[in-house]
Amino acid sequence: MKRPSILIIYTGGTIGMQRDENGTLVPFDFNSIEKEFPAVRHLNVDIDVHKMQPIDSSNVTPRLWTELARTVQSNYEKYDGFVVLHGTDTMSYTASALSFMFENLQKPVVFTGSQIPMGIMRTDGRENLITAIEIAAARKNGYPMVPEVCLYFQNRLFRANRTSKLSAEALNAFDSRNYPPLADVGVNITYNTAFIHHEKGWFEGEFTAEPLRVLDGFDTNVVILKIFPGISETTLKAVLSVEGLRGVVLETFGTGNAPTADWFINLLEQTIARGVTIVNVTQCVGGGVAMELYETGKRLQQAGVLSGHDMTTEAAVTKLMLQLGNCPQKESVVRGMLESKSGEFGS
Repeated sequence: MKRPSILIIYTGGTIGMQRDENGTLVPFDFNSIEKEFPAVRHLNVDIDVHKMQPIDSSNVTPRLWTELARTVQSNYEKYDGFVVLHGTDTMSYTASALSFMFENLQKPVVFTGSQIPMGIMRTDGRENLITAIEIAAARKNGYPMVPEVCLYFQNRLFRANRTSKLSAEALNAFDSRNYPPLADVGVNITYNTAFIHHEKGWFEGEFTAEPLRVLDGFDTNVVILKIFPGISETTLKAVLSVEGLRGVVLETFGTGNAPTADWFINLLEQTIARGVTIVNVTQCVGGGVAMELYETGKRLQQAGVLSGHDMTTEAAVTKLMLQLGNCPQKESVVRGMLESKSGEFGS
């Protein structure tokens, strides 16, 4: 049987650093991965490496998302799976964006990184990388176990667009509060197949293989607006009056609640009337928006604010930018935001 082939795509980040003989942090050479980590040889996998121009993940823009998606697309027929090495600070944004950009994806795209540089003895990068490769190569009846964009970190595999980075210190820095892990890693890797997206008849080969399509073209004229007690009319008006504004991710309290003062609701209504799409997500790390529960939420709903259900902020903002960049009419933007495209909300 042919060995699985995996392409590692390195974009930068902590995982790509090691100390030289002078103790200085320098880029790690992933082309020598089997030499550095002999355990990789036991995976029975063919590995190639594609290095993008390394950047700190704080400098990530939609331009990198497009370059990354096109790299996967141009190598899609050659490899059985992909591992993307990325800085942790914005990994959930990039991984969420790619989950929306790919249509008809039927191969694993596994994001991972590390909190400690690869060249430091206590690095978490070694285990994260080796396990991500193993997951990307995993097959059942010749078909990938996880044919979707996902994120692996510290013993758990998550759906990419359900993740957020919750800790700057802990090694288990990422979580998915509103969706179960796709796999749990201990002595063995346990795949939670009920939560992984598979086409009907996937493992029996009873599905139609469609060509991979990539949507790009992000409209970045959006803002994330976090409501807080005491927010003033002047502040809200200034944010919502930004020239060229097309979309707002509104982070509200609890299940989607916000002030009901007339000036607050009126400003939202006026903004929506200008053609701006406003999506409501919760500030809470878990749970979602249910605007019909309380009067405060109902006022937002009546004003035309869309429910973001239990989407993360990362998923909401990347999806909104992509919808705005690809849909000429607001009606189609609204339809797209209310439809779960890649399992980003709902059960």
